[in-house]
Amino acid sequence: MLSSIEGASQSTNGRDTKLDKILVCGLKSLGQHCIAALNDYDVSVIAIDEEEPEHWEVPEIPNLLEKLIIGDCRQPSILEEANVHQCRSVILVTRNERMNIEAAFAARRLNPKIRLVVRSDKQNLNELLGKNLGNFFAFEPTQLSAYAFALTALGSETIGYFNLDGHFFQVKQHQVKPDSKWCNAKIVHTLNNQTRRILSHTKVSSYEPKQFYDWEPEASVKVGDTLIYVEVVHQLENFKESYVKNYRRKKRGLKKILLSITIKNLKQKIVKFWQSYYQNQSQIRQVATIYLMTVFVLWFMGIVLYSLYFPEITIQEAFFATAVLLLGGYGDLFGSVKYASQPVPSESMPWWLRFFSLGLTLVGEAFVGVLYATVTDALLGSKFRFFSRRPALPQQNHVVVIGLSLLGQRVAVLLQELNQAVVGVNSTPIDHSILPQMPFVLGNNHEALTKANVSRAKSIILVGDDNMENLEIGLMAHAINPRSKLVIYSRNRRFSDNIAPLFPYAQVLCGAALSAEVFACAAFGENVLSLFHFHNQIVMVTEYNIEAGDTLEKFIIAEIAYGYNVVPILHQKHLQNNYSLMPSYETRVNVGDRLIVLATSDGLQRIEWGEMLPIPQQHIQ
Repeated sequence: MLSSIEGASQSTNGRDTKLDKILVCGLKSLGQHCIAALNDYDVSVIAIDEEEPEHWEVPEIPNLLEKLIIGDCRQPSILEEANVHQCRSVILVTRNERMNIEAAFAARRLNPKIRLVVRSDKQNLNELLGKNLGNFFAFEPTQLSAYAFALTALGSETIGYFNLDGHFFQVKQHQVKPDSKWCNAKIVHTLNNQTRRILSHTKVSSYEPKQFYDWEPEASVKVGDTLIYVEVVHQLENFKESYVKNYRRKKRGLKKILLSITIKNLKQKIVKFWQSYYQNQSQIRQVATIYLMTVFVLWFMGIVLYSLYFPEITIQEAFFATAVLLLGGYGDLFGSVKYASQPVPSESMPWWLRFFSLGLTLVGEAFVGVLYATVTDALLGSKFRFFSRRPALPQQNHVVVIGLSLLGQRVAVLLQELNQAVVGVNSTPIDHSILPQMPFVLGNNHEALTKANVSRAKSIILVGDDNMENLEIGLMAHAINPRSKLVIYSRNRRFSDNIAPLFPYAQVLCGAALSAEVFACAAFGENVLSLFHFHNQIVMVTEYNIEAGDTLEKFIIAEIAYGYNVVPILHQKHLQNNYSLMPSYETRVNVGDRLIVLATSDGLQRIEWGEMLPIPQQHIQ
């Protein structure tokens, strides 16, 4: 924030006129989008890269730069040429994490007060550097954009999800129906409570609001209106509710299957089950299954034949006599079948029964051999990991994540945290320790999509590293299941802008564009914890630690909320362990307090410069 830069000269409107420079190191996709985001903050941007980009992904970038320097950002001479002494922050977003860290050290040595915003996935090192260096923030773009992909794929009321101090928050979009509980409240502001805050209220005949947190408190809620709100969701309650829903759904599904079986379609059901089973088994297991069915048929025939030819023996004796033959006991049993409790010479048996008995032994021994082969195949196929098998593939209403790079893995983790069934698909094998509770399918062709039950999937997320491959597999998946939600990852904004209009059924998200807002905000001192989409805007969960002279100091929560168009959701007083969720609007914020808000970049800019909107008197009474 403004107060974090000591010695900064002030203009009449509260803006810093001496240190309004930001240094961006790295001009790949993320770096260019960071510069575009910084343009909204009215600051001068200087950029460093080892080579000038041949093609600008964001065409207007050259016009937004005060200076472009070609060189190694780790070199002190290059940093001095970029006026690092006059920069309030440096954003290091090259694709080499080692270079980013080394450049951060060099920049801090030349300018001890500069803020370091680094692209890095080394969580332990980042935490240690943050404690030792101070004024240091590190982010991994895939972690930031994973939330957007996971929530887009859900296709439900949930549009945001984040975790604060062990409490889970969800942002939901709800359209009021005649039987909805929201109709019980006549006035919008009465829906706010200790676990909920209304973010938006759109009347059925109105357009979506252009501003974040812009709604009429005294408006009445009517059928057809759309409400967006943030609420606290306790993990245990959420898990119990999800468990009960899943159990009831499975119970209803089983009951529906049983009721759908009739005498007319019984044969069709059996054939369909066998085809499904046959496709999901290896060749050895398919042979073993056929042999097992043959053995049971022969076993039953042996019991019947021995009971008919020797009417004096019991069913139990016929049962065990056939079992002995199947286990290779022809030499032990032949000629000693009991008849009326007396041994019966084998010569008295007809030739066809003796031949059948020999056939039982031969089939049984062959089955034992196949059984050994099946066990060996299972041992080798699982690499002796008997206790770490992946779950079975879900049959419907699941999300298929295609491409299990770092981004794909993080998207899958978030979906599992939201109790959503997930299937992972990858062109190469993955280690079994990666997402062990997620079903996995190997391959990226039509057969792999069929095995992943794409035809009955709820959503399909394509997060591979190749744009064209993502598009190709996405179109293939859409042909299989046109009803599913299709989310495609793009490495650059140009590809997203070109593809999105051509395939309106797909949502194409650019990871760099999603993450750039966070890096830009962090350059001004804000600690961005998470983000989500709100009416085509990016809303950031941002943490403030109030210092003397801050633009938030000594204001009450109502003034902060309505003056800056932000939503305070957590407040912790100085030197106190307890904190308030959805704090009271009468609470005053003082030096040393901790405040977490939901805000767009526009709201964060207002806080940065201390530019408050006019506050209606009824909001602060």
